Amino acid sequence: MTKEAGSRELVLGILTEVTQQEEYSHIVIRNVLEKYQYLKKQERAFITRVAQGTLERLIFLDYIIDRFSSVKVTKMKPVIRSILRMSVYQLVFMDGVPDAAVCNEAVKLARKKGFHNLAGFVNGVLRSIARSLPDLPCPPEEDGKAFLSVRYSMPEWIVEKWLNAYGRERTEQILKAFLEKRPLSVRVNLQKITPGALKERLEARGIRVRETPYLSYALELSGYDYLGAIPEFGEGLFQVQDVSSMLAVEAAAPKEGAVCMDVCAAPGGKSLHLAEKLRGTGRVEARDLTEYKASLIRKNADRLGAGNIHVSVWDARVLREDSVEAADVVLADLPCSGLGVAGRKPDLKYRVTEKQQEELAALQREILKVVQSYVKPGGILVYSTCTINRGENEENVKWFLGEFPFEAVSLNDCLSRELHGETTKAGYLQLLPGIHASDGFFIAKFRKKS
Repeated sequence: MTKEAGSRELVLGILTEVTQQEEYSHIVIRNVLEKYQYLKKQERAFITRVAQGTLERLIFLDYIIDRFSSVKVTKMKPVIRSILRMSVYQLVFMDGVPDAAVCNEAVKLARKKGFHNLAGFVNGVLRSIARSLPDLPCPPEEDGKAFLSVRYSMPEWIVEKWLNAYGRERTEQILKAFLEKRPLSVRVNLQKITPGALKERLEARGIRVRETPYLSYALELSGYDYLGAIPEFGEGLFQVQDVSSMLAVEAAAPKEGAVCMDVCAAPGGKSLHLAEKLRGTGRVEARDLTEYKASLIRKNADRLGAGNIHVSVWDARVLREDSVEAADVVLADLPCSGLGVAGRKPDLKYRVTEKQQEELAALQREILKVVQSYVKPGGILVYSTCTINRGENEENVKWFLGEFPFEAVSLNDCLSRELHGETTKAGYLQLLPGIHASDGFFIAKFRKKS
């Protein structure tokens, strides 16, 4: 088995787990890279790029394949469909891989998986596409919804929603940003090290480090191989966390000695950030639905050395009488459709439906009805999601303020001036990829009336 064939076989396995077994792409890719840590850095990078890239571009890839194949993508054997998708991705988006090598390796992989009779079909489709580069078909640009959907591989119904909400130019900025490669965002553990000192240590290891807008303690890392092998990670000097998630804690702005609750906390990034903001004082109650999720929080808390955090298993929809009016700050980062992180978890955009968005908005309201009671009079509730959907975001803010004794609180006192705008003064912010230097994220801040 050549190294190339071995890498492509691993990619095929990843695509099978994600598209057929409905596993989450970021988890499957991480597990494969952890299992095959002995592979060379270049080979691991190839696996990651082809797997992620294929999933990111599924709609575009299927559109192209359908125009060169006598069998529609939806009618193909799943293995053949995945081989064609990953191969077309390489043909179109990876100039460093020779077209002949892509076609030959695809044929070998089809045969290895027992599809000898379809090897010729795979070869014919791929060579036809290769001959047509770079003049591949695409819907006409005038057909905005279909054009944007295919070009940026986003389901049409989502494109239509964003066109209605943000207009053509901004929607295309968002879609384009999802397909751009982004470094890993991390939060420096200020209890253990300064951003400058951590940057110096990581750069000494050959890791590229870049400072980010909005927050002095947020860094972006690239050029590393395996996160778990970085000593500074094991020492708890930093936590993987997007800037948008850090901003939610900035919005909460807990004072030293405060009691904070994070009601849907796993894997614990925001809870640990709250704990750090308290500088060892007060207490953070970090809760989530299952013991597995709670274990993730404990693991991160141990690594970062957070001693003022208590982790428990609890369903946020169920009232805890002992928590009523017990918290100075409640952070409600609730289950959502996740479209704001489609650039990191590309399979999410294919899974979610309009009906699910409506159901999630209803679930968010169900949880908010309960957790708002945990806030002390004069205390703060921060509501956040990692999605771009007015039904789960702005409309829930309007509903909440109409139902409960809370008032909106301006975000301008706690967020970077670069983020100030019409809505931040009114107490909420929709972060948009391509517009902001972060994932798509929504933050709203409320104060309980005394």
